[in-house]
Amino acid sequence: MIKRWIVVTAITVLLLSACGGQGQAPTATLAPTNTESPAPVVTEPPVAVTEATVLPPTEAVATISATAEIPRPTNDPNCTNSASFVADVTIPDNTEIAGGTTFVKTWRIVNTGTCIWGPDYTLTHYSQERMGAPASVPLGVTFPGQTLDISLSLTAPNAVGKYQGNFVIKNPKGLIMKINDDSRLWLIIQVTSPAAPTAAPTSAATVQATNTSAGTGSSGTGFANATCSFSIDQAKLSQVINGVNAYRAQNGLPAYTVNAQLAKAAQAHAADMACNNLTGHTGSDKSTVESRVAASGYVAAFESENVYYANPPGTGQDAVNWWINDQSETRHRLNLISDTYIHIGVGYAFFNNTGYYVIVFATP
Repeated sequence: MIKRWIVVTAITVLLLSACGGQGQAPTATLAPTNTESPAPVVTEPPVAVTEATVLPPTEAVATISATAEIPRPTNDPNCTNSASFVADVTIPDNTEIAGGTTFVKTWRIVNTGTCIWGPDYTLTHYSQERMGAPASVPLGVTFPGQTLDISLSLTAPNAVGKYQGNFVIKNPKGLIMKINDDSRLWLIIQVTSPAAPTAAPTSAATVQATNTSAGTGSSGTGFANATCSFSIDQAKLSQVINGVNAYRAQNGLPAYTVNAQLAKAAQAHAADMACNNLTGHTGSDKSTVESRVAASGYVAAFESENVYYANPPGTGQDAVNWWINDQSETRHRLNLISDTYIHIGVGYAFFNNTGYYVIVFATP
């Protein structure tokens, strides 16, 4: 019999603040880009999974007024910035995607310089297709020699064709970091079918809920209906993914791989929480993390879930920091550094000045 636990956190936050000092901004030399020809893609063997003992479920309620940032030493003013590409964790070059599809692209790189990266280092769009990428995405804390997974939630162009997007990392002074003999992280996709036509919106909502299946009352076998006009912030989703994987790197653990099915389950619950004023893991249709993961199509041997909400809304890194530092329920932190799980999915919904975060962990 498979045991599962669910981590529950209901957080009432009226004001979140974070403070932390940053060292003097390091400098980096802008690497010239003389070619638009991508280098060969490096693949990485699957990560071995070690089965861990599953503890019984624990319920906890916590109230916080501030969050602490992941400790980061001050950089030497003369430190150097450089990186090396390791692998395309998701969406390898020439992946076929239907037009209009939302997907998560994740690159794995290693810090080959002497500077310590942090949120003042950002990934930004550089050239060719942007695919709906946010203006910038902060990096997680990464020490020299450590690997970092950087993720972007993107949308494929509507028309059939081949598309490439190029992105660069900028240091705190806005200078582009050298990556191998280039300065770009890129993705190449093949849009194989045009986007399906969409009906004209019936309200002024920023984003309408798009759950694909309704819940079934007390059985909770699907996704609950979420009918409010919530909005999604792709940058916050990337902040959670990068923050979690940076914390795993600090603890000598491989990065979690983002899974689209788990992301679907996480987003469904985030929307349900936002639209139905929920603060726990049970959906408005009585769904659970197990039933939502199953409804997404992911067949899990183990799964768990962390949730966080704040009014006014905090950043994705705020959510990660709270899970790390929560003393009332250590399972939050343990989920972040578990060797039981290998996949995650992240959801975020903003409604009524409150941000709701959900992260689902699972292994098949």
